[in-house]
Amino acid sequence: QIQLVESGGGSVTPGGSLRLSCAAIGNIARLSCMSWWRQTPGKEREAVAGINWRGSKIVYSDFVKGRFTISQDNAKNTVLLLMNSLKLDDTAVYYCALAFGRSCGDDWYEPELINRWGQGIQVTVSS
Repeated sequence: QIQLVESGGGSVTPGGSLRLSCAAIGNIARLSCMSWWRQTPGKEREAVAGINWRGSKIVYSDFVKGRFTISQDNAKNTVLLLMNSLKLDDTAVYYCALAFGRSCGDDWYEPELINRWGQGIQVTVSS
């Protein structure tokens, strides 16, 4: 059973930075898409960024392009999300997610394709 464990959330003022980590526990097939999502109360969960597991393809939602960077540490089986220039609207619970047996393709933002979710971690941007 694959588990995803997030860490690194917290509170920051607008313009600040945070780095989230997602530790993947278990054997993950090479052809898999790891991604970060976020959700605020009353809204649907939305995709933030994705990266092919052990691969190079990276995708971002438009609202984080140029501010967030997704990467992976293969030695630690970890996917990272560096969030810079944070805005008030970035406040949300952030989730790590895994889609088995597929690349981060044109449909990477579809929540129905996710097979595993992390427990979520709070990120709060406030002045």
